[in-house]
Formats: sequence, C-alpha cells, structure tokens
Amino acid sequence: MSLINKEVSDFSVQAYQNGEFRKVSKSDIIGKWSVFFFYPADFTFVCPTELEDLQNKYAEFTKIGCEIYSVSADTHFVHKAWHDSSERIKKLEYPMLADPTHALCRDFDVLIEADGMAERGTFVVNPEGKIVAYEVNAGNVGRNAEELFRKVQALQFVHEHGDEVCPAKWQPGAETLKPSLDLVGML
Repeated sequence: MSLINKEVSDFSVQAYQNGEFRKVSKSDIIGKWSVFFFYPADFTFVCPTELEDLQNKYAEFTKIGCEIYSVSADTHFVHKAWHDSSERIKKLEYPMLADPTHALCRDFDVLIEADGMAERGTFVVNPEGKIVAYEVNAGNVGRNAEELFRKVQALQFVHEHGDEVCPAKWQPGAETLKPSLDLVGML
C-alpha cells in the first residue's frame, strides 16, 4: 500500500537539538516542508555518514523552507550521548527525534519489529502534513542528501505550479513539462 498523500498522524516526541532537549509535535510540521530521515540506530556505521551528509546541506534545506528531522528508535538521551562522543554527529544542527515507543516508525511504516529499529527511510512531507515522496533503502546502503535536496525542490515546484511536472534530473530554472489535458489522468 502506498503512503503517498497519507497524512502524518498526531505525534509528540522528545528531540535533541543544539545541546538541548525539546518536544516536537505534528503542529511543528504544519505550514512548512519537512523531511523525516529514519535511520536504524545511534552508534552505528552508515548512519553517521548519512547524517553528516545531510548536515552539509542543512543550510540549503532551511533556505528553501524545509526542516530536517532525523529519527531513530533511540531515546533523546542516547542522541545526546552520541552527539557528545562522535565528531560527525557533533556537527548536526537539525532535530534528532527520539522514537523509543516506535510511534513514528509505525506511522511511517518503517519499523523492523524483530529488531525494534527503523528501516533506512526518507519521507518528504508537504505543508499540509501529507507524505508526498518517500523511499526505503536496505540498511547497508547510505542515502544522498544532494539528490534529496533536488527532490524537495521539485516537489515544492509542482506544489506551487500544479499544471506543470518536473522531468528526470530537473533542477530549479530548468524546463518543466505541461501535460496535455487528455494525458493528465495518466500521470
């Protein structure tokens, strides 16, 4: 079953960000673009490379009005411990959401029940709180923040220009496509 256009359920979780604990809830995502970046666990091997890659693009994401939320089933205390002990994770400025009850993992359908951890899933959520793009990777394959950034820009463009679509490898300023009326239903 597809999660496209699924509205994110109400949630309230603890987060670690910039040396502080805070709550993040559904109300924080409404009205702006969000990326939920699920990863299996803190203190692992592929995850810090991905999270650092995402941090390297974070200023660009915020510039286009998109907040990043990394999410694992660890507690906010574990996020802090990882932050304090890892050179890569110390760089993170975006919120690290704690999901020890697996509420977010279940809502986004990325919980690995047997392990109590999340799949490596990336979800783009529009300002209405609906999932508009997602992908789930095998746990041993890292993701690319540059492509995710391009994808968010394309989703924002089509959100604002409903009669246009973005072709493969589209970049801002590049030509878009305007489907003919008889083909619109087949998109």
